[in-house]
Amino acid sequence: MREGHHGEGPGAFTPDGCAVQMYERMTVGDEPETIALGARSGARTLLELGSGAGRVTHALVERGWSVTAVDESPEMLARVRGARTVAAGIEELRLDERFDVVLLASYLVNTAEAQACRALLDTCRAHVADDGVVLIQREGAGWHENVPRVREYPGGAVHMLGSEPIDGDETLRAVRMLYEYPDARWVHEFRSRVFTEAGFADLLAGSGLAVEDLLDEAGTWVRAVPVH
Repeated sequence: MREGHHGEGPGAFTPDGCAVQMYERMTVGDEPETIALGARSGARTLLELGSGAGRVTHALVERGWSVTAVDESPEMLARVRGARTVAAGIEELRLDERFDVVLLASYLVNTAEAQACRALLDTCRAHVADDGVVLIQREGAGWHENVPRVREYPGGAVHMLGSEPIDGDETLRAVRMLYEYPDARWVHEFRSRVFTEAGFADLLAGSGLAVEDLLDEAGTWVRAVPVH
């Protein structure tokens, strides 16, 4: 496990503490619609960075996308269907091709490690077509407030049990989640970084990207474009 990350429950775990069996159970939300909204007209090829077990992948394939799914976990990728799969860490990924859409979802951009965050965005920039877009899902404003809280979804519920500052730094958070089903439960602990809008824009600029638009009212989904 990476420092500050931990997972508990049945089955295998990824290095960042994600439970493979739990992600296999989770159902897709409104991500496919948001991706369609953020993509350019006629876009077809999509690079999904951190696909997990294919929760979003499968819905995208059903909608006609040509998806390349990347994940560092072979156990996760073994559950992906209908897409080309690449077992690799996102930070080191360098494919000799560009895509209409590069997708960095699941709040991966909020990793607490600054160097890792820059590497994630560098990978996005390296693989987006000149006229393509990078779609980023980030923690929305107030995501670390009103804790504990619970959100129910088909078949289960996710509890945000805690979010505490690390070493007194309010922008670095130690987060504890509980994923609960009738027959199983998983705990996931990880570290997260909170961004201001200006700080997020500067972060993207450092990797040759710029915010073009926000795709939802909460500002969770960002459409970024390459800077030429």
